[in-house]
Amino acid sequence: MTALKYLIARNCKLFFKDKGVFFPSLLAPLILLFLFIAFLGNVYRDSIRSVVEEGGFALSGGLVESIASGWLVSSLLAVCAVTIAFTANLIMVQDKVTGALNDLAVTPVNRKTLSVSYFISTFLVTSCICFVALVAGLVYIAIAGWHLSAADVFLTVLDVLLLTLFGTAFSSVVCRFLKSQGGIVAVQATVSSAYGFLCGAYMPLANMAAWLKGVIMCLPGTYGTGLLHAHLMGGAIEAVTGEGVPVQFVAALKEGFDCSLSFFGNAVPAWACYLALAAAIALLAGGFVLLCMTENMPKKRKERG
Repeated sequence: MTALKYLIARNCKLFFKDKGVFFPSLLAPLILLFLFIAFLGNVYRDSIRSVVEEGGFALSGGLVESIASGWLVSSLLAVCAVTIAFTANLIMVQDKVTGALNDLAVTPVNRKTLSVSYFISTFLVTSCICFVALVAGLVYIAIAGWHLSAADVFLTVLDVLLLTLFGTAFSSVVCRFLKSQGGIVAVQATVSSAYGFLCGAYMPLANMAAWLKGVIMCLPGTYGTGLLHAHLMGGAIEAVTGEGVPVQFVAALKEGFDCSLSFFGNAVPAWACYLALAAAIALLAGGFVLLCMTENMPKKRKERG
């Protein structure tokens, strides 16, 4: 246990000590939030207004702003929880590249302890950065118009933790096969550019082709994104009823903005979303454990006589 604590502290320290990695990772969600607000905010506001106006209703600007802010922040958190985990896992790849893994092989530390330390340190680092992004997002939502309950905030924190754990398990499996910094840079670029679309963060599923929506609904990250949408947007959408909008239209609005997910026409309740996400975490974590058990540590150096 002492060795595990030391290795976790070592990995976290190496990440935070590398200013070229830490500061970009910390600033990336904040910059992304600003870019979302500056360039996509109007797009989402117009989309919300058009959907409501097609139903023959109208919403106040404050309520539209509140719904849009919930969408932007939930999308940001859904993406960052996974993409930042790949950056945090850079330590595992760097140890292979720099030969630090060979030095660790000389010590009495066993393979399982070393692998667990990478997993836990990645989760801790990613959680720290994601919660900074969460605080910034909640501040933005408060400015735009607060419609969140204490339960919504609590469940959002739970969603972020689960998505961070999912991102940690996913990145740990992928990074286990990487042996160069160029490899992880390429993987980071691929995940950063594609994951937001594949988890339904950048565009509502209702706007996608039926076949693509079917594929995306088979991916676990979609359910984590849906939970965040529901908890950060649900209160604002429910407030729409106070402006004379029928309950049936509110339900359609929730489905149109992924607060309510459906799997091939069948409604997916919140507990099923949590179950899908938990199953994916367990599967990926189990795969990581198997990889660690089958992978050979570098051979220990022979002691000189």
